[in-house]
Amino acid sequence: MADIKYYDVILRPVLTEKSMNAMTEKKYTFLVHPDANKSQIKEAVEKMFEGAKVAKVNVMNCDGKTKRRGMTYGKTSKSKKAYVQLTADSADIELFEGL
Repeated sequence: MADIKYYDVILRPVLTEKSMNAMTEKKYTFLVHPDANKSQIKEAVEKMFEGAKVAKVNVMNCDGKTKRRGMTYGKTSKSKKAYVQLTADSADIELFEGL
């Protein structure tokens, strides 16, 4: 397994209607590196966003979808989502402030 630095863990935020509604409860959704674990995700969020204190991290592995083009079948790449719950006294993540 490769050594993953904290700035390589979070790939991008997930901006869906469901994730936007969860932000009122200080729950944020990110696409993360497939080899990252919960402690690495917690460390990455706390280091990248000042004032954020993580209470809980839930992780979901998403398998790639089967796609077809003509007679050829293939799969899209797999991904990993992280649902991050912040503590009540932590600051909000500024990335989502204007949304």
